[in-house]
Amino acid sequence: ATVSEPAQKCCTENIQPFLTSILEELMGPVSSGFIEVRSLFDREVNEIIQDFHKSHDMMKLKENVDQLVNLPFNSVKMEPCYLKVNLLQELLQDLKSRFKVYHIDFVIQRTQNFMQELMENAVYTFEQLFSPSLQADSAKVATTIEKVKLRVLK
Repeated sequence: ATVSEPAQKCCTENIQPFLTSILEELMGPVSSGFIEVRSLFDREVNEIIQDFHKSHDMMKLKENVDQLVNLPFNSVKMEPCYLKVNLLQELLQDLKSRFKVYHIDFVIQRTQNFMQELMENAVYTFEQLFSPSLQADSAKVATTIEKVKLRVLK
């Protein structure tokens, strides 16, 4: 009871007025990181489609889809996504001094983990939706890949 009122007053006067602007500032790098994840997935599936249009080889298509499943663990390809979130380091330095925010690296690492998890979910969903189509007529496969990609991106 003794601490509640001063703590409430401190939060109301010193933190609450800044929460909206802080959230907006932090969401910029976070959003751009997740947009980059989406773009990477889109590019990788488009490459699979283009490769299939050239070769019409179902075995090669299966290999490419199998490689897509490893995308979330490919640090080279995921790096541009992670770099977008590293901008949080600068933004959080200001918060650290003003609001005593610590563990900045933890916030960045958790955000990058969520990005990897999102990519894992996207490729898993793609694989699950597309796998039955591997036995389909090769003329319809490219269209099916595109439809599955759009469904996953949605």
